[in-house]
Amino acid sequence: MSVYRNLQETHLNRARASLRQALSWYGYLRKSGQLSSNPELVGLMKPELEALNATLNKLDSNVIRIAVFGLVSRGKSAVLNALLGDKILQTGPLNGVTQWPRSVRWQPGGKVLVELIDTPGLDEIEGESRADMAREVVHQADLILFVVSGDITRTEYQALLELRRSQKPLILVFNKIDLYPDTDQGAIYQNLQQLGAGHPEAKPLLPDEIVMVAAEPAAMEVRVEWPDGRVSYEWETPPPQVDELKETILNILNREGRSLLALNALIQARDAEAAIAQKTIDLREQEAENIIWQFTKYKALAVMLNPIAFLDILGGTVADLALIRALARLYGLPMTSYEAGKILKTILFSSGGLLLGELGSSLLLGLGKSTAAITSGDNPSNITAFAGSAIAQAGIAGYGAYSVGKAAQAYLEKGCTWGQLGASSVIQEILSQVDQNTILYRLRQELGIKY
Repeated sequence: MSVYRNLQETHLNRARASLRQALSWYGYLRKSGQLSSNPELVGLMKPELEALNATLNKLDSNVIRIAVFGLVSRGKSAVLNALLGDKILQTGPLNGVTQWPRSVRWQPGGKVLVELIDTPGLDEIEGESRADMAREVVHQADLILFVVSGDITRTEYQALLELRRSQKPLILVFNKIDLYPDTDQGAIYQNLQQLGAGHPEAKPLLPDEIVMVAAEPAAMEVRVEWPDGRVSYEWETPPPQVDELKETILNILNREGRSLLALNALIQARDAEAAIAQKTIDLREQEAENIIWQFTKYKALAVMLNPIAFLDILGGTVADLALIRALARLYGLPMTSYEAGKILKTILFSSGGLLLGELGSSLLLGLGKSTAAITSGDNPSNITAFAGSAIAQAGIAGYGAYSVGKAAQAYLEKGCTWGQLGASSVIQEILSQVDQNTILYRLRQELGIKY
């Protein structure tokens, strides 16, 4: 377990460093005056910056949030009550007993501090606002329990897919098993193993991902024999059967609890930074377009007038890097020269070879242009060749600059979360280190990350 503990601590520290870097960057922008010149932008960014601060505070508190979801009458509140060992949350035979999300602190084993969150049913009649409120909870949750009470219905399957898309680890809880004979339990369990994976082609759920419980067993008639020979019948309610679920949760928390905390914090940070970037881009769209066109014209003119082939390619690359950093400064987003170089490299290789081909064509034209410039004194007609090559090369350079600018703009919309300590980079780093026997491994598969 010491290996898991050390790895979890590393993940937690990396997540803290990522969030602190993001907050320090936006703090620097505010102090340097880059944001104060645009009070409208400062106001727009406020909710996301508050979310980043709250996420960092949650990391420091080490409280793991587990939210329970499901349709009405599946026994969500009963499952949590059984885990708590007390009927704290209201339950009942009517649909919609839980009207709003409610949280309760739980300290299983006396070590890990957990916040259990109960939510309204996802299919409440005339309860769209309650369903929306329940979905908001998933954003804060580190682990999700999805409660069913038999074969998954179409509505449940759609709700399950939606929760899977939230990029959170999930345990499927098969409740009310006391109502099914053993043979039916086995058949339903197998169906849930496949359907619970969220995709027909996905691997069946692992033992940690599906648990069978009876949170609030139905009362049973018991035959009582008295000493005087009398026989009577009484109704007794069996104790809840949730030990397996409790053990599963404890195993997950001990094995990867802090990694779950780190991952969820990074996902929230990534979303917040992406929202900041999008708001900034929407506000400064026209200014960005002007900068891209300005660099396009300057690069085309510089390449056209420069007679030395390799220098115009080098100068064009420098202009592209300057364009990327100018856009980042405009948006008030973090960008170093190293990151700008990585973006340019990504853009060149992700263009399907188109921009690399343009560079090759520009180099050939540049060599022709250089040759024409050198020999123009001997043959005046070479001046025409120089001009033709220069104009063609300028057109290629301008096209390349505009393409780089638009691609960089699209990258910046993602919030620049791919830097060395960017949220997306650290997410990928954490998921690359998870063991195949962990619940986080399923998340890595769902995100399509391969190593």
